[in-house]
Amino acid sequence: MSTYRFKLSGIVLMLIALVIAPGLTSADDALTVYSGRNESLVGPILEQFTEDTGVEIEVLYGGTSAVANQILTEGANSPADVFIAQDGGALGALAAAGLLAELPEETLARVADPAFVSPDGVWAGLSGRARVLVYNPELLAEMGLELPDSILDLTDETWSGLVGWAPTNASFVANVTAMRVLLGDCDTEDWLAGMLANGVQPYPKNTPIVQAVINGEVVVGLVNHYYLFRFLAEDPEITATLHFFPGGDVGSLINIAGAAILATSDQPDAAQQLVNYLLSDTAQDYFAQTTYEYPLVDSVEPSVDLPALGDIEAPEIDLSELDDLQATLEMIEESGALD
Repeated sequence: MSTYRFKLSGIVLMLIALVIAPGLTSADDALTVYSGRNESLVGPILEQFTEDTGVEIEVLYGGTSAVANQILTEGANSPADVFIAQDGGALGALAAAGLLAELPEETLARVADPAFVSPDGVWAGLSGRARVLVYNPELLAEMGLELPDSILDLTDETWSGLVGWAPTNASFVANVTAMRVLLGDCDTEDWLAGMLANGVQPYPKNTPIVQAVINGEVVVGLVNHYYLFRFLAEDPEITATLHFFPGGDVGSLINIAGAAILATSDQPDAAQQLVNYLLSDTAQDYFAQTTYEYPLVDSVEPSVDLPALGDIEAPEIDLSELDDLQATLEMIEESGALD
């Protein structure tokens, strides 16, 4: 598939907004990390890495798409040593461009499921994020509705006006990209059109969708699994819950946040030390406890009540193939979902 070379637009995904993390001292020998994950999510564990190892880090934060595009633009001149991505597609784009170094087998082996490492051994998943349907069970019962077997069923008139989505959200775009890979562009375009014709309710991101489900504004919403647990941490009495589509449905895509070492890194040993640290029990427990994501090593369990990753009937897909987000963004825009 094609690379991450995006046209600039008003969509947050495509803004290049890279900043050096505050509090870090610039040094010639500091490890340079380009992070497509938000500072609030990975900043604390990166700081812990420096405390535990003494290795100084300079971090440049931005949207995963923008950061990947930055590395592609810089090419062999990129100062980046390590890339932390929000999804497998960004890693796949850099792998296809030949910009990533091979990781040692012992590093890749830390990840329990081979589906969450690069087929070419150049990136490793750090945490898992399941796409789910969050729903309001009380409203569902009141309306006499049954949970759908497939994300494709949400175009049925039964769900007219009852579904929330976030069409500019990066995880949603990755999910639609997976549809294109697994179902083809025509069926994906038909699904987008069917959702719009069925009165799907748009939201700017996942958090407002979960709130809308809790408030009864919509009955169900398409989100990542961990957003609900952020609400439950504040109010355990919330009755909203999660539905995992069965049978390998594309609506149950499991994506990853992952890391890779740039082939041009002038500090490959320190870069490897960081990647290994992010796959250590310390970091994996951090992701489980703080972000409510799935840890990807066998020795650490999720911190919340979730089905085991192996029990989710997720679609079989090479996450590296989710690299053609530009065409997906254009398809979403052309569908009228952003109007």
